[in-house]
Amino acid sequence: MAAVQVAGSLPSEQPREAPREAIPERGNAFRRLSARLCALRPDDSSSARTEIHLLFDQLISENYSEGSGVAPEDVSALLVQACRLVPLNQNHLVSKVSQLIHHLLNRLQVIVDEQHLDFLLAYTISAIHQCSSWTHMEILQALAALVYCNGSKCQKYLPELLGKTGLLMKLSDLAQSDPEVRRAAVHCMANLCLSVPGQPYLEEPYQNICFQAFLTILQSPKSSDMDDITFCMLLQNALKGIQSLLNGGRMKLTQTDELGALLAVLKKFMFHGLPGLNIEMPTVLYPTPLPQYDGRTPIKPQQSESSASRPTLNKKKKSKVKPKKIQQGEEEEKESSGEIEAASVTGTGRVNLHEGNTWSPSSLGVQSLPLDGSGAAGKDGVSSPFSSSSWKRVSSSESDYSDAEGGMQSKMRSYQAKVRQGALVCFLSTIKSIEKKVLYGYWSAFIPDTPELGSPQSVSLMTLTLKDPSPKTRACALQVLSAILEGSKQFLSVAEDTSDHRRAFTPFSVMIASSIRELHRCLLLALVAESSSQTLTQIIKCLANLVSNAPYNRLKLSLLTKVWNQIKPYIRHKDVNVRVSSLTLLGAIVSTHAPLPEVQLLLQQPCSSGLSNSNSATPHLSPPDWWKKAPAGPSLEERSVSSPKGSSEPCWLIRLCISIVVLPKEDSCSGSDAGSAAGSAYEPSPMRLEALQVLALLARGYFSMAQAYLMELGEVICKCMGEADPSIQLHGAKVIFIKTTTLFPSPFPLPLFQVVMFWTMMLNGPLPRALQNSEHPTLQASACDALSSILPEAFSSLPNDRQILCITVLLGLNDSKNRLVKAATSRALGVYVLFPCLRQDVIFVADTANAILMSLEDKSLNVRTKAAWSLGNLTDTLIVNILIFFGKEQCSPGAPPFGNFAFFLILISTFLIRTAMKVRWNACYAMEMLFKNPALPLGTAPWTSQAYSALTSVVTSCKNFKVRIRSAAALSVPGKREQYGSVEQYARIWNALVTALQKSEDTIDFLEFKYCASLRTQICEALIHLLSLASASDLPCIKEILELNGNMVQSYIVQFLKSGAEGDDTGAPHSPQETDQMVRMALKHMGSIQAPAGDTARRTIMGFLEEILAICFESSGSQGALPGLTNQ
Repeated sequence: MAAVQVAGSLPSEQPREAPREAIPERGNAFRRLSARLCALRPDDSSSARTEIHLLFDQLISENYSEGSGVAPEDVSALLVQACRLVPLNQNHLVSKVSQLIHHLLNRLQVIVDEQHLDFLLAYTISAIHQCSSWTHMEILQALAALVYCNGSKCQKYLPELLGKTGLLMKLSDLAQSDPEVRRAAVHCMANLCLSVPGQPYLEEPYQNICFQAFLTILQSPKSSDMDDITFCMLLQNALKGIQSLLNGGRMKLTQTDELGALLAVLKKFMFHGLPGLNIEMPTVLYPTPLPQYDGRTPIKPQQSESSASRPTLNKKKKSKVKPKKIQQGEEEEKESSGEIEAASVTGTGRVNLHEGNTWSPSSLGVQSLPLDGSGAAGKDGVSSPFSSSSWKRVSSSESDYSDAEGGMQSKMRSYQAKVRQGALVCFLSTIKSIEKKVLYGYWSAFIPDTPELGSPQSVSLMTLTLKDPSPKTRACALQVLSAILEGSKQFLSVAEDTSDHRRAFTPFSVMIASSIRELHRCLLLALVAESSSQTLTQIIKCLANLVSNAPYNRLKLSLLTKVWNQIKPYIRHKDVNVRVSSLTLLGAIVSTHAPLPEVQLLLQQPCSSGLSNSNSATPHLSPPDWWKKAPAGPSLEERSVSSPKGSSEPCWLIRLCISIVVLPKEDSCSGSDAGSAAGSAYEPSPMRLEALQVLALLARGYFSMAQAYLMELGEVICKCMGEADPSIQLHGAKVIFIKTTTLFPSPFPLPLFQVVMFWTMMLNGPLPRALQNSEHPTLQASACDALSSILPEAFSSLPNDRQILCITVLLGLNDSKNRLVKAATSRALGVYVLFPCLRQDVIFVADTANAILMSLEDKSLNVRTKAAWSLGNLTDTLIVNILIFFGKEQCSPGAPPFGNFAFFLILISTFLIRTAMKVRWNACYAMEMLFKNPALPLGTAPWTSQAYSALTSVVTSCKNFKVRIRSAAALSVPGKREQYGSVEQYARIWNALVTALQKSEDTIDFLEFKYCASLRTQICEALIHLLSLASASDLPCIKEILELNGNMVQSYIVQFLKSGAEGDDTGAPHSPQETDQMVRMALKHMGSIQAPAGDTARRTIMGFLEEILAICFESSGSQGALPGLTNQ
């Protein structure tokens, strides 16, 4: 009956037509069987059940694979039809149809669409409720396959699955008697938690329920009725569930106990099944700077697998380890066989990682050859062992393993390795979901520290790196360590051990320094012992992360020297990923706290130093002059590697990078160059790009060494920018930018003619073509940055046609539709407008101003930001020009420069209204300086009203009070009444100043309050100045405003007179006597105005000023009449 109800919830569907394209044979078989199944109708007879059984068996036995021509919707429709044919009272058929769902969805990698998912979920949930318990395992497997990547579409079934009495909660409980059913239920929960980008996440209450369930499983010991392999699979599912919750971005670990409990179980299972080690962890880890408890129990002889996992090496007898190719998708037992032990383990489980207790290939007489490295060179060198496909629907079938493939012991090691990998990947997700400052509270729990004498080394991520038999697990541990070290510069900056500390306690700075030293030692041990090229790449990347963040200026010397000498042989490693990461590490060394004296000495070492180290697990290098073997032909390569004149010992790293970029690759390292194009004569692109990066870093940090190679680097850059690969061109342009920005000022400046030669080479070479390459806007933007790095001295010495080329190209690119190009062009124009040879060019300044104003209206924030910066430079140029103009002794109104300054004034007026605060302040200052020029036709010129309108707008409405102060100061500069223009213009200025005085305390920014008094002082001074220049026709408007706001203006002017003008950015303060004299002069001027008969405005204004003076006189405590006042 239940089956009929479920089946009725989905409308009946007709069999889908086969696609018109040619279908592979397997697709034809599927459609033939699907058609037979769809032709059946529900029938409870024995013959019908037999036929359904046979059809299900045939569908399951088909050899499916992705791309076999079977459409996902056809698979979903077939599964719905199969469920319709199977009533829930037929346990065997329900079990068989569950196997069919699990098999088809897994083999064909199908995610069920929402239309069919609802029916199939209802059917499987009903089956769990109604069918016998022995079918639950297969039904749960089918349910896990259905909900995979469909968690957001299962919302209405979540209460029934994950509620307090939900199916999955019951079946995953510790009280569940069947361990396989419990594991399958946890697998379903993990698949429900898997989030898909662009779809809703699991609701927060269900996230917390699942998290607690997974955490409880990880904290619980293995039950007696559960075998080891099932337990490993259970742990994998729980770890994957937590990882999915954290990766979704919505699950935040904010509680200390919650995070500490998770980190405790992750650390425990990071070492699960590791041969020779069994640790006990507390329930919760707490933040502490001290190493935390990680008790180790002795390993029973029958449990120890160290001899089986990594063979013991005889010191007297050389043993050779043949290289093995690790193909993608191989099982872990194949990875763990035939590998070399990296650290010895005592019988009690102590991991001895000290130099005296470890082996190295040189001491054992073993040369461990690297892997072939035939895998493709990926972004990180090592793919994550827990990609989405790796976690997907773990099968319970044990037929994948047999005694012939390694037996149960090898199978067990493989599952244990997967648990360790799952814990590490989950730890990586945890690191990304919490703040770094929280993570560093647990530093000592996962990072090794130098142990006290006689005490064992604490277990840490380096324990896995040195001891784990699986290359994938070692790579995972290194990825986690890299994630912890990334961005740790501020935390590690407290480390300090330059002096010997002899105290009763160990400072925290010394503990961090000790941890940094131990990381160096362990990573270098791992570097020597590693045989897998992919894991070797991760070790070098981890070292690069450590070098980039460690404070070597506060640490004892020799740490970088050891890394430097160890990594040099790997530059010629057979695997391209190892070579690229080696260059990355060298780049990190030359960029950290540059310039470091220790690194400077390393760069000055002879070329042969450290290159023929036989202790390395890499092939020997060629002789130290290997890069000098340039082929006959063009002289570029020969000149690029020749020693500069006057250089007794050239920098070998610069010569190495130049040779990597320009010289053909050698046959000895071409076997695994996955990054090189077919038929390419040069090193792979990643190798050449990294070499260019190192050159740029050397030019920035160690210019004294790189300056001797200026012309050689110029030829290298020209060669790079002339190539077809845009990425090579891009990095070549970046080298130009970094190289030229360090030319001046420099402790070792180059002769100007050499710099001019360099730029002439660039501008005559491929740089103009890169600027005009509209197909690659990133390259255009980088070329603009390079062009902006030219120095004023060099630019003015360039030929005239090259100068015109630079200006023309930049002004043309400012109209580009690409925002990257437009932002770079705006910045470059802002650099050029400061050049002394260009700032007097009125046409260039005008064109640049128009270009900047256009960019200020762009939709891109980046473009507007760069344009605002350039606008500040432009106003600086205008101020310089104004000062130069103002400094001339003779200027007549008819001189030609006034037309240009009229344009400048209009431009400045525009700046006052539409730009950033710094630019507005500069514009106000420029306007003030212009107004001080007596030869300027202020008041009669047509631009006067626009200039005053901009200043009055700023003084009343600008949010920044310092800009208001500067604009009020500019308004008080004109010394004659006619310079203020018409009566209407004068009235607008007076009204604006009164309004500004009234708003002098209106601000929402607390930081502006400290400028309130200075603003009122400047406005009062401007108002009194205007009164001292007023004409008879101005008096009515003054009287009208005073009648409305006279009390407010009077109170502020009285305060101004009592306290004197406070110091601000407009000049020196005035004394009370000076301010009093200003008011008296204004009063005297009012008395001298010949007002028309019957006009009361003059009398009102004079009474206003006399009252102000009287108030000030009375407050001073003086007796008698006010001096200088008469009754009129």
